[in-house]
Amino acid sequence: MLLTCLDLEGVLIPEIWIALAEKTAIPELRLTTRDIKDYHELMRKRLQILDRHSLRIQDIQSVINTLEPMDGALSFLQWLREQGQVIILSDTFTEFAMPMMRKLGMPTLFCHSLEIDKEGRIANYHLRMENHKAESVLRFRQLNFYTIAAGDSYNDIAMLQSAHEGILFKAPQAIQAEFPQFPAVSQYLDLQEEIAKRAARYKS
Repeated sequence: MLLTCLDLEGVLIPEIWIALAEKTAIPELRLTTRDIKDYHELMRKRLQILDRHSLRIQDIQSVINTLEPMDGALSFLQWLREQGQVIILSDTFTEFAMPMMRKLGMPTLFCHSLEIDKEGRIANYHLRMENHKAESVLRFRQLNFYTIAAGDSYNDIAMLQSAHEGILFKAPQAIQAEFPQFPAVSQYLDLQEEIAKRAARYKS
C-alpha cells in the first residue's frame, strides 16, 4: 500500500514562527529549520526569545488562529488521500497545530508537545522521539508500506532519505543544491505529478 509522509509547515501551512515574528516584530523568531540544522539549538534560541519578550502560549495561539492553509493545499491533500494513506510528520507541537489541523480536515499528524506552566509560559518542549520523522518512515516500511516523503527543510532530509522516494517541495535553493539527489518542485501540481509518477512505478 502507498503511504505519503508530508512535512507540515512550509508544505501545507505557513511557517508558524515566521508568522509570529511578523506579528511581534521580533526578527530573531524568523529562524527555522531551513536556517539551523540542529533542532535543539533552534528551540533553545526560540524559548530564550519568548522568555525575553514575555510571550506566552496564548500570544502564539492567537497568531496561529489567523493563519490559513497555503493556496492549493486543501485540494492537494484531498487528491493525495485518494492515492493512498497520508501522514503528516512535523516538528511542530500539538498545542500549535490543532487549529491548522481543523482547517486541513484533521489529517493524521505525528508531532511533539510543549510543557506549559500555569502562567502560560512555555517552560520546555518534549520530542516524541529523536529523529522521529525518519524513524516513523522506517517503521512504515517495516509494515510493508511503499513510502513517499516530501518536505522543505533540513529536518526533513533524514525522512526523505529513509523513504523509498523523497521529494523536496518549496525548499530553499541552498538545500536543493546540497541534496541534488532529490527532485525539487515548488507547485502542488508538480508535486502531484512527481508523486503520481512514483506511485505508478510502485504499482507496476
